[in-house]
Amino acid sequence: MKIMASTLGTSSFALLPSRHHSSLPTNSLSQTAVQLFGPKFCGGIGFHAVKGSSLFPVASVATHVNSAQQAQKIAFNESQRPVYPFSAIVGQDEMKLCLLLNVIDPKIGGVMIMGDRGTGKSTTVRSLVDLLPEIKVVAGDPYNSDPEDPEFMGVEVRERVLKGEQLQVVFTKINMVDLPLGATEDRVCGTIDIEKALTEGVKAFEPGLLAKANRGILYVDEVNLLDDHLVDVLLDSAASGWNTVEREGISISHPARFILIGSGNPEEGELRPQLLDRFGMHAQVGTVRDAELRVRIVEERARFDKDPKKFRYSYKAEQEKLQQQIASARSFLPSVQIDHDLKVKISKVCAELNVDGLRGDIVTNRAAKGLAALKGRDKVSADDIATVIPNCLRHRLRKDPLESIDSGLLVIEKFYEVFT
Repeated sequence: MKIMASTLGTSSFALLPSRHHSSLPTNSLSQTAVQLFGPKFCGGIGFHAVKGSSLFPVASVATHVNSAQQAQKIAFNESQRPVYPFSAIVGQDEMKLCLLLNVIDPKIGGVMIMGDRGTGKSTTVRSLVDLLPEIKVVAGDPYNSDPEDPEFMGVEVRERVLKGEQLQVVFTKINMVDLPLGATEDRVCGTIDIEKALTEGVKAFEPGLLAKANRGILYVDEVNLLDDHLVDVLLDSAASGWNTVEREGISISHPARFILIGSGNPEEGELRPQLLDRFGMHAQVGTVRDAELRVRIVEERARFDKDPKKFRYSYKAEQEKLQQQIASARSFLPSVQIDHDLKVKISKVCAELNVDGLRGDIVTNRAAKGLAALKGRDKVSADDIATVIPNCLRHRLRKDPLESIDSGLLVIEKFYEVFT
C-alpha cells in the first residue's frame, strides 16, 4: 500500500493500492487543485451564458444597471463590514472546492465543514459572499420568488401568475443568512400576528430567517451545538423545501429551498445523523503543519487587520476572475454530460460501501458535473469523480467503532477498486 496526496491538497490523503494506479491518469488527478485554484486560487473560463425565455409574463426593471446605481452599490458595499477575500485564503482547497461546487449547483445540497479550531472555517464561508452571483427575483417579494420557476414561487406570486398579472423582476445577489445558535423558533420560521388576524381577518405573517434564506445560503456555525428543536425545523424544511407555520388554527406556507452550510469542531460533539445526511458534501479541515505556510497565513491576516480596504483591493483582480469563472460554470452546467458507464460505477461504489439510500449517488453525479463545468469541460471524467466522491460519501458510511482508518480513504480505495 502506498499513501498518495489527495487531489484536494494537504488537508486529506488517499490510501491507494499501487496496482490500481496504471489504468487511471493519476498525473491529471494530482493536478486538479493546481489547475483550478492556481497559486492564488483564481482563473477564468470564457463561456457565453445562454438565456432562456420565461414561461410567465415578466417585466424586467433592472436588466441594465446605470452608472449611478452601480456607484451607489459600490459605496454601499464599501460601507459594510469588510470581509476577508476568498482568493486570499491559503490552503484548505478541499473546503473551498466544496463551497464553490455548491454555488455552481445549489441542488448538490450544501456542505458540512468539520475541523480543528482556528482553521478558517467561518472565515472561508463568510468570504463566499463576494463571489455569489445575482439571480432574478420578483420585486418586493419577501421570499425571493423565482419569476420563471413555479417550484421557487411563493403562494402570493403563484396567484398573481394565475391571474395573468405581469411580474416585475429585479436582479439581486444571492443571500447568505447566519443562523445564530440562540435563535428562537419564531425568529427562524417566522411568526403570525394573531391579533391582526382576529381583528382584521387577514393573515399577517412576519417572515423569518428561512424565508430570507430561500434561494440563498443558510449558514450555521457550530452546527453540532444547535438545539434539537431548531434541528427539527431545519430537517423539515430541508426535506420538503417548504416552511409551514401553524399558529392558533392559522396556517401559512412559503418556499424554503436553501444551500445549507454548517461548520463545527468534532471534539465539541457529534451531529445528529438525520441532519448530517441532509448535507450534500462533507469537508474535513486540518491544521496547516508547514511552517512557511503558517507564516504566510499570519502575515496575510496581519495585512488585512491593518488595512482591510487596501488588502481587499490587492485581491480585486483574482476575485473578479473567480466570479467570472463561477458565472461561466453556472451557465455551462446544463450542457455537461456524464456517461452511463460512469454512472453505473458510481452506484457500484455506493452499493459496495453499504451507503444507505440514493442520496450519495445523486450528489456524486451532481458534484462531478459541477467540477467538469468549473474546469470548462462538457463531459465528466473519472478524474472529476475521484476528486469529489470522498466528500460526497464520507459522512454517509456506517460508523465502525473499531475502524481507525478515515472514511474518506475507504471511499477512495473502493473507487480505484471499481474504476480500474
